[in-house]
Amino acid sequence: MTYLTQIQFPTDDTETSYIFSFKRNTHDSYYPFQVLSGKGLLQLDFEPITILYGGNGCGKSTALNIIAEKLNLQRDSLFNKTDFYADYVKMCKVETADKIPKNSRILTSDDVFDYMINVRTLNEGIDQKRADLFEDYLSAKYSKFQMQSMDDYDQLKKVVKTRSRTQSKYVREELMQNIREFSNGESAFIYFTERMGENGLYILDEPENSLSPARQLELAKFIEDSVRFFGCQIIMSTHSPFLLGMREAKIYNMDERPVAVRKWTELENIKIYRDFFRALENNT
Repeated sequence: MTYLTQIQFPTDDTETSYIFSFKRNTHDSYYPFQVLSGKGLLQLDFEPITILYGGNGCGKSTALNIIAEKLNLQRDSLFNKTDFYADYVKMCKVETADKIPKNSRILTSDDVFDYMINVRTLNEGIDQKRADLFEDYLSAKYSKFQMQSMDDYDQLKKVVKTRSRTQSKYVREELMQNIREFSNGESAFIYFTERMGENGLYILDEPENSLSPARQLELAKFIEDSVRFFGCQIIMSTHSPFLLGMREAKIYNMDERPVAVRKWTELENIKIYRDFFRALENNT
């Protein structure tokens, strides 16, 4: 599915006129002005899967955030916007083939990091609760409890329960909806699969961070299936060969000036991986 078909960024002349409109040049940076125009990037045309590839500082995250702001997409984490951001976004123009679904959103590395921290905090709370229950179990099971009144009924139930169950079973039942402690990679993968629903436009900023190669392959399959079967459009940035190799993905090489569409096999990262493994293979 293709909801967003094109975005046009302001030209270098437009940006220069804007900057010179200030009576005094008192700013060190007019970000995001002059970032994408400096790459010769005037517009992006989108497919169901569109990838922005390039090194640090090439402008790919800037482009993704501008698209998200222009479309007013949901986001979990705030990002640093300069005083000039709103003016820049107003100068951008978008073309759509269909209405942007309300559940569309941008998912960034900061979002994933915050999610992993939250999961870790919850797990630490569960761990403390588990330790308390172990102590509670032993105290109740081996107490010389005698019921004196109906006020003691709850304690009686606890004593009976501890004496009819093993320690591990008692703790497991009391925790009820225990939270499984996931690795960072598992948490990151779960974050994407939970946030991405059907029929939505999703912007992903370097989703491979914290993911093992196996998990990156799973994410690639998940993205392909989301587009093919569930009406999603994906716009993303990545260095990962496992994500760059997704079927029918349109790839913009942000390391070139002007930015150009390339096959994934033509990208520098892929050539480095290929040469590295070939060299190892020849040495064995």
